[in-house]
This record gives sequence, structure tokens and C-alpha cells, in this order.
Amino acid sequence: MAVAIPAIYRTTVGKKAVMAVTGAVLVLYLIAHMIGNLKIFFGAEEFNHYAHWLRTIGEPAVPHRTVLTLIEVVLAASVVLHMWSAVSLARRASAARPVKYQAKRKSHAHGYATHTMRYGGVIILLFVIWHLLDLTFLVVNPKGSDATPYERMVADFAPERWYITIWYVLALIMVGLHLRHGIWSAFQTLGLRTPAATGRCAPWPPPPPRWSPRASWPCPSRSPSDG
Repeated sequence: MAVAIPAIYRTTVGKKAVMAVTGAVLVLYLIAHMIGNLKIFFGAEEFNHYAHWLRTIGEPAVPHRTVLTLIEVVLAASVVLHMWSAVSLARRASAARPVKYQAKRKSHAHGYATHTMRYGGVIILLFVIWHLLDLTFLVVNPKGSDATPYERMVADFAPERWYITIWYVLALIMVGLHLRHGIWSAFQTLGLRTPAATGRCAPWPPPPPRWSPRASWPCPSRSPSDG
């Protein structure tokens, strides 16, 4: 098994599967993180209690911050594998077509998705680094380590720090665009976006000459007499 995993990963399908699975891990964490942060609207006591609970999950069965550290390790590994797969696939696609087409064959939608995933991913990475320096390591937070989690969060989005709010809003928009295309691609890679799942069949009847448009028809119903 130790040999089979690298062999699978070296294939294009394997790299896409790694991207899909690690992306799913990150999306699940993003949802949980969002739900937890919504406690900020319930006041200081609720939010501070939530922040303390994150570091004491599993106590006294496991030492302080053990579960949170394991979650962070899984997330870090998922981010590294996700990025490595993306870069590897981009290089493989570029190597497969060293000379660009003279005519622009890609659709506007495909080009938009490619640029969103590529440059949006870089913006998201920079945002994650800032977010960690801000609210985890407290390096750039105005309150620092002497304040409570609630105080640090409120100070971060104070009116005089409007540029931080804009930065967070921009990053979240890019996360949304990244998810929009990424989730669709992950379903397709994992085989969840099939004709049976989408309610449509492959184009039928077979496409006529090239000059005629090709249409997708609903799945034809079959009777027992059809064999």
C-alpha cells in the first residue's frame, strides 16, 4: 500500500482526487469555523467561552490543546497537498501543450474559472497567513495577547481599521468564487456528477454533421419490450 499511494498520486486522476478530498476537508472546517465565529453576536461571554472550549476539547482524557493541535495538523497537511496538487496539475497541463494555440479556443467561462482558481487561490493563501498572524499568533492584532478573544475580534474590525474589513471582505469573496468552481470540479472528479445524478443523458441521437448544433436530450424511457 505504501507503494500504491505514490503511484496513484503520480497520475492526473490521482492528483485531482487528492485536490477534491483535501478541498472537502477544508470546506468542512470552514463551515465549522464560521458557525463557531457566529458566537461573536451573542456577546463577549459566549465567544470567550467558545474560544476556551476549543483549547480544552477532550480534557481530561487528553492533555490541553491536543485535539485542536491534531485538527491544525490535518488542516496544514490538507492545504499543502491541495496546493501541491494544483501546482503539479498546472505544470502538467502546460507541459502537455508547450506551444499555445494560435486561435483562442478556450471559452470565456473556462478562462474565468481558471483565473479565479489560480489567482484567487493565491489571494486566499495570503489571507490565511494574515488571519493566522492576526488572531492565532497575535502578531498584527492591535490588542495582542493581553486581551480576550472577544476584545481582539472587536478591535480588529474597529471603524478606524476599515482597510482590514475591506481585506477580509475581499478574501471572503474570493473564497466564495473558489468554492463555486471547486465544489463543481470535486463532484466531477469523484464521479458524483454523472448523467444519473444530473438527470440528463449523453447527447442523443448521435451528433449529425458538424454544421448542425448538438443538443442534449432527456433520458429516453425504456419499456420491457425494448429488450
